[in-house]
Amino acid sequence: MERTAFIFPGQGSQYVGMGRDFFESDEESRALITRADALLGFPLSRICFTGPEEELRQTRNTQPAIFLHSIVAARKVRTMKPDLVAGHSLGEYSALVAAGALEFDEALRLVRLRGELMQRAGEVEPGTMAAVIGLSPEEVEAICREASAAGIVQPANFNSPGQVAISGSVDGVRRAMELARERGAKMVKELVVSGAFHSPLMASAKEELKRALDSAPIGDATIPVYANVTAEPVRGASEIRELLCQQLTSPVRWEQSVRNMVRDGATHFVELGPGKVLQGLVKRISHGAHVTGVDTLQTLAERTEAG
Repeated sequence: MERTAFIFPGQGSQYVGMGRDFFESDEESRALITRADALLGFPLSRICFTGPEEELRQTRNTQPAIFLHSIVAARKVRTMKPDLVAGHSLGEYSALVAAGALEFDEALRLVRLRGELMQRAGEVEPGTMAAVIGLSPEEVEAICREASAAGIVQPANFNSPGQVAISGSVDGVRRAMELARERGAKMVKELVVSGAFHSPLMASAKEELKRALDSAPIGDATIPVYANVTAEPVRGASEIRELLCQQLTSPVRWEQSVRNMVRDGATHFVELGPGKVLQGLVKRISHGAHVTGVDTLQTLAERTEAG
């Protein structure tokens, strides 16, 4: 039986102009975006539509912006019912809304807080991240263990075969970059980020986020949500809470999440939100999967026409 997976992007997929066509041409989307501005108490929509890019790139703005765009897109494909969902890092909150475990208002509040906490943690304990292309997860893990003598460093994102991001202190990451080049990586590139996401340097953000998650009205998911931390499906509210907390300092196991969704019958993947990053990753992970996305009203129309 063919099963459909909705997937939701994370930080890095944002762009100036995101969501503007939905706002200008669709009444339901305009109402949701206006509601988000009111709930947040500042014009997130203006930052999304007109930038400046520097403001949109600030983590505290990026995260609610991508979340909002993803939910707007998801609401326009209501006729399609997902059988399972997943989101990359921040995108896990969008996935939980799609799965009925979180209401929009509460999720937006949590995402804004998460972005603020992660930005602050990056200022208090500066770190960096790097992409490593062409080595296996095991090789990257071994390199990080060796480079840890220079400073904190660990895998942050297992994105697709041969594509791993690492995160940690500047010294630790740069030593790991040197070792990766020595071990034959095809490409090693430091990333422009405001903090060492998914590493122990996010510990201060994790503590405050835990308090917010503990009091947040999170329910059981109506469909399986493939968690970043374990790559396995979860549905229970208490487990969802715990995994969202762990996620800040743990690697995103995206490649394994997609493989597990395919294992569990997913044949169609629909990325909802800005950009096409996850579509590209899924294609590299599962060559037989049917992959599409909804980012704009035009892509929505193309999806509808394709059936």
